[in-house]
Parts: sequence; structure tokens; C-alpha cells
Amino acid sequence: MSLVELDAVELAEKIRLREVSCTEVMAAYLDRIEEHNPRLNAIVALRDRGELMREAAERDSEPYRGWLHGFPLAVKDLSAAAGLPWTFGSPVFADQIAEHDDLFVRRMKDAGGIVIGKTNVPEFGLGSQTYNPVYGPTRNPFDHSRTPGGSSGGAAAAVASRMLPVADGSDYLGSLRNPAAFTNTYGFRPSLGRVPSTSFVAQLDTAGPMGRTVADVAALLSVQAGPDPRAPLGIAEDPSMFMPPLTPRDFRGTRIAWVGDFDGYLPMDPGVLDVCRGVFAGFTELGCEVVDAVPDYPMDRVWRAVLTWRGFNVAANLGSLYRMPRDQLKPELVWELEQGLALSAADLGPASLERTRWLDALLRFFEDFDFILAPSAQVFPFDVDTPWPSTVGGREMDTYHRWMETVAPWSLAGVPVLGMPAGFNSDGLPMGVQLIGKPRADLDVLTLADMLLPAEA
Repeated sequence: MSLVELDAVELAEKIRLREVSCTEVMAAYLDRIEEHNPRLNAIVALRDRGELMREAAERDSEPYRGWLHGFPLAVKDLSAAAGLPWTFGSPVFADQIAEHDDLFVRRMKDAGGIVIGKTNVPEFGLGSQTYNPVYGPTRNPFDHSRTPGGSSGGAAAAVASRMLPVADGSDYLGSLRNPAAFTNTYGFRPSLGRVPSTSFVAQLDTAGPMGRTVADVAALLSVQAGPDPRAPLGIAEDPSMFMPPLTPRDFRGTRIAWVGDFDGYLPMDPGVLDVCRGVFAGFTELGCEVVDAVPDYPMDRVWRAVLTWRGFNVAANLGSLYRMPRDQLKPELVWELEQGLALSAADLGPASLERTRWLDALLRFFEDFDFILAPSAQVFPFDVDTPWPSTVGGREMDTYHRWMETVAPWSLAGVPVLGMPAGFNSDGLPMGVQLIGKPRADLDVLTLADMLLPAEA
């Protein structure tokens, strides 16, 4: 078996036991990238092969650093990796080189990972379609005419096509879950604070892992997670609990709510719900009960609160760009800036209160159910030249991201969510489901998913 065909957990063990060398691993993955990346355009700013092989040789001569020892990694281009381009997919930052590592990136390096480049993103991470004027579009490994989603689209496509063993991603509004659904991979949005962020504001975004198996995702989370004094809102729990093998549990009697389209509230393209329901059998085989149910809360209020938080976040971080010529800015960015810059304290207060009320309603819902299942997307992977679906299920979309509203409630609540494969439609296009857990029940979500048989490709 080729080294790139191994699951990341198995590959890491072979490296640890020195059954394979880091140089062999690096060469195998660089060969794979050379073969597939010209078509997919998932990995960008790729470093020189000679430099990477020298770094891999250094790992072979070093004591074992950790689970990522010798792994080739490519950091999402919304995050900083020292010495590499940090463009956000925008011509405004096309020449920017990062001078530092983001906290989780430093942790991956300390665990032995070798950063070979970046993974492609939508411009400023806005929208779940990975294209930008700096690097161009990323294509779906299952159909090169379609998008892999986003904003972790480059990461998902690279993992799915075995150009990376695992990858980091980030998620504000489905950016780990939607591309996982579109590429038949796993993307885990951890509880807010699980992967620490150096911020005093509990925004909606978080970094997280992507992989081809639940175990691979859990192992990478064990590297990314854990408290840090620079992260005041971080979760102070030992991340080693996520290192595989995950201890099996008896899930008989577990109740899982299937929210589907929220009783018709969310538009869905034909076939999406049918593919998603295909995962029910795996849960029932474990003794779980899957029940149609939705929280008793107006979901339109949740969406409006998400829009306010997102506008606030974009304006706070990118507000200075609003003075730039419009032809240098993505239209969706201009729209977000206009929404955010128009906000006042009178808007943020009610949005914060709405967030609290929604979490309270969700906690009441969790009194009757242990987990929640929801579609990861409302459409199948669409044309790579389409910026975003303007119509879903015959319904017009009123914003550029309304078509992915299915992910929004769980982002607002900050609960752990695993985007996992559900199967394929008759055209061979993948779809995924979200497995949603109670606050900080990250390990429960991963353990349950790990005991399921994976969806067949």
C-alpha cells in the first residue's frame, strides 16, 4: 500500500516505530501533490521540494517530537505560518508574509509537523466556495467541474485526494462542515475554546481538524487543543483525551434528534435529505433511537442574530478596507462591511441576548435528546464557476450565505459538531451530516461517530 493511502493514525505509528522514514513520507506526498494539485489547486504557496526533503531528513535524525512527526502539513491561508504567504486570498495582502505562527500552528509544528505550504480559501474566507483572485479556484476531487465548498475548501480537497494526511481548518459558518460534506471527509468544529484563540470576545469562529477518519480528526485535535494563558476563554482540559484509540461505549438507549429541514423552514435541493437519512441505520445498529424533532425556538431569530455577530466580526477585523476602491474588494465583503459598520451597541446587545436565549432553548432540547443530527449542506456540490447558489429548492436566497443556514444554529451556540460523510446521490456527488453534541461534549461526539461504519464511496 502506498504511504499516502494509509490513515494518518497508522502512518504516524509507522513513523514513530521508524518502520518508514520521514523522507519517504515527504517524497510520497510531494509526488502525489505533483500529480493531482495542478488540476485541483488545493495547495498553494508550495515550498521548494529540496528544502522540504532536507527538513524531513532532519526529522529522521531527531528524537520523536509527537503525533505529527514528519507529517507534511499545509496551513489554511486564513491563518499565519511564519515565513509563508498569508494572503487571505485577497490581492490586498497578496505580498504579505507571516512573521509569526498562530497558536494552533505552533502546536502542530512542535508536534513534528512540517509546513509545506498553504491551503486555498475563498477571499477573506467569505462564502462556502473556494476561489479568489490570488490563486484561483479549487476544484472538487469527485468532480473537477464543481466546488469543494469552503472556506476550508483547499484543506478538504487536499485531504480527500490524499495530498495531505490531515489538515487544519476553521469554521465560522460551516467552513469545516460544508467542505467535509462536499468531499466525503470529516471536519470537526470543536466547542468554542477547545482550540484556544487569543481573544477576549466569544466570537463564532474556531479552528479545528479535518481528516479521512474520525480517529485522524481526533488525533489532530489532541495536538491543536488545550489551555493556554494567552487564551482567556479557552477550555482548561487535557487534550490527550482525544488521542486514539477512542474508548468504545455502550450507546444503547441514546436518543438522537433529526432536525432535517426544521419542518420546512430550510429549503433543500432534491435528494439532500434522502442521502442524509441514510446514516440513520448506522446509529440504530448501535442501539440509538433517531427521532424527528426540532427545538422549540424561532429559527429566523437565530439567523438574524448570526448576521449581526458576523457583521460585527467582519467590521471589527476588516473595517479599514471599506475605504479601498471597490474593484479591489469582493462584493460579499463590501456587503458584510456595510452591514457591520452600520451596527451600534443597540444592535449588539439584543444579538448577544438572542444568543443566550437560543442556547437556553437548546439546553432544554438536550434534556430530551443526547445528540442532534442535521444536514451539513442544503445543496450538493455546485459548479465551480458559480459564486453561490442564488436559488435552493425553488426558493430565492436573500444573502450570499443563506443557502448554508443549516450550520448556523450550532455555530451560534458554540457546541461541538462533527461534519461526517452521509453518502452520495445518483450523480456520484457527496453529501454529509452534522452530529451535534451538548456543550463541551466533544469526546462524546467523536466516540459515537468513531463507532459507526463509514459511508461507502
